[in-house]
Amino acid sequence: MAVVSSAALIHRGDKPFPFGSGEYRAVPSGWSNDEILVSHVSINFDRAGFQRDINVVYPIDRLRELAAEGVIGSVAATHYTVMGSTDPAAMVESADGIAAALLADHCNAVVLAPV
Repeated sequence: MAVVSSAALIHRGDKPFPFGSGEYRAVPSGWSNDEILVSHVSINFDRAGFQRDINVVYPIDRLRELAAEGVIGSVAATHYTVMGSTDPAAMVESADGIAAALLADHCNAVVLAPV
């Protein structure tokens, strides 16, 4: 199972998503929670939840718990993120790219984590 988050997640030190970007980026499952930052930009976005618990925008710990309990088969090695405050028409190529990557990884379930 993989996560697709619209929080524009980046690895600490990486270039943030530009505002309105239609790109997507891979989020390796091996990143530790303290290495992940949110580069999502919107006047309506409250960062308080993410600052307390990354699982609000990227529920990786919950997926790991479900896998450990046998509720789900496994956690994908790669997850994906986009900038949520983007015109959907600009994200068609990214949506296709994410779908193709998930299929190539034989991922049969996704948790969508909208921001």
